[in-house]
Amino acid sequence: MNDRRGSEIFEPVVGTDFDSCQEAYDFYNLYSWEHGFGIRHGRSRVNTNKYKLMHELVCQCAGKNDKENSSSCKIDCKAMVRLLRTKDHGWYVSMFVKEHNHRLSVGYDAKLQWNSHDFIDPVSFDFIKNLRSNNVSVGKVYNILCGAEWNSQAVPYRKQVLRTLCAKFSQDTIKDDLKKTMKLLQDMKMEDMNLKVEIDVDGDGRVRTMLWVTGKNRQDYFHFGDVITFDTTYKTNLYNMPFALFVGVNNHFQSVIFGGALMREETEAAFNWLFKTFVALMNDKHPVTILTDQALAMKGAIESALPNTKHRWCKWHVLRDVKGNIGHVYNKSSGFKKEFNKLVNDVMCVDEFESKWLSLVNRFNVSDNEYIVRLYDKRVMWAKPYFKGIFCAGMTSTQHSESANHMLKQYTYRGHPPCTCLFANTTNSLGQG
Repeated sequence: MNDRRGSEIFEPVVGTDFDSCQEAYDFYNLYSWEHGFGIRHGRSRVNTNKYKLMHELVCQCAGKNDKENSSSCKIDCKAMVRLLRTKDHGWYVSMFVKEHNHRLSVGYDAKLQWNSHDFIDPVSFDFIKNLRSNNVSVGKVYNILCGAEWNSQAVPYRKQVLRTLCAKFSQDTIKDDLKKTMKLLQDMKMEDMNLKVEIDVDGDGRVRTMLWVTGKNRQDYFHFGDVITFDTTYKTNLYNMPFALFVGVNNHFQSVIFGGALMREETEAAFNWLFKTFVALMNDKHPVTILTDQALAMKGAIESALPNTKHRWCKWHVLRDVKGNIGHVYNKSSGFKKEFNKLVNDVMCVDEFESKWLSLVNRFNVSDNEYIVRLYDKRVMWAKPYFKGIFCAGMTSTQHSESANHMLKQYTYRGHPPCTCLFANTTNSLGQG
């Protein structure tokens, strides 16, 4: 057990004065954290003018538990600090009782947590808020705090408290995130008069889907929009709303952005509106081929909104889902991963694919696996031999989806409000890819 004692935390002494009651509380709370107990506010005394003259800070175990079979920690502990008002309206310690009648959780790894230690001081509060506003993850924030104090034992609050605080930061931005989003779009419009924004709202007037394309997006789509990938799998914000990108490649095989969208729901109706609106913004030019993830809701929407467009699955998502569904087999040591990737990337003949597939699933004993059976039934959507005659512009490669996801993670973090997901920087960076 790691002992927390040894830091220069002064003991309360009769006569010690403070500018405010809160300053005294913070002092005693830090002392209590150092010595392994919690505190709370106790009795107060006021004069006839309701002006407080006395205030006690007591151990969290002070008082008696009135209810039987309760989890309360009250065991009539007498440890406390009594504060009296000074003539200049400050406070001073008039009594300090040090002894406790219970075991102290002096070990840093002690399981008992005290409520008063959930408090984060104003300086740390502002520091944490600034880090989060600059996309620093909760884990990195905690590590920075530990580094500033030399070790995690010197951080007087738990990591869960930090997570709760960071969640509150995100919650506080909900009220004006749409306003910020629209302001950002207006600013973008000032720089790009060809920026187009379309918003779909539900019956209550709430934004359901937001789509935007820049002038450069439209120009690139005119030249390179025969094949597009559409990915909704990156959840960027507090509402768990997908941030979706329409991505293609130029004649140098570099990634180019054709548009971006925020979607509150991934239904067939929502996708139908999105695809129809996207094509309308692109002067009704339909893509020859669209590559997506395996979301079932997209299939019907694409058939309705893009009836002449060939629909296939992006190989990157297929490989990721295989790993997620049969991870016990899909690993380097088993050999399945290597052979499956070879089957996906190298086999061009239908007969060869069928033969090698049967051999692979039997050898690794996954022929009856429900996921593998479903994947095989949909092989025309992802297996290269069934792509003959379908123009894909090399987009079946996993490179571009990986590039888009990596770039998104650089500019966003989960829990961030939607307004920051419009980031022109992302589209510019990907467009230069």
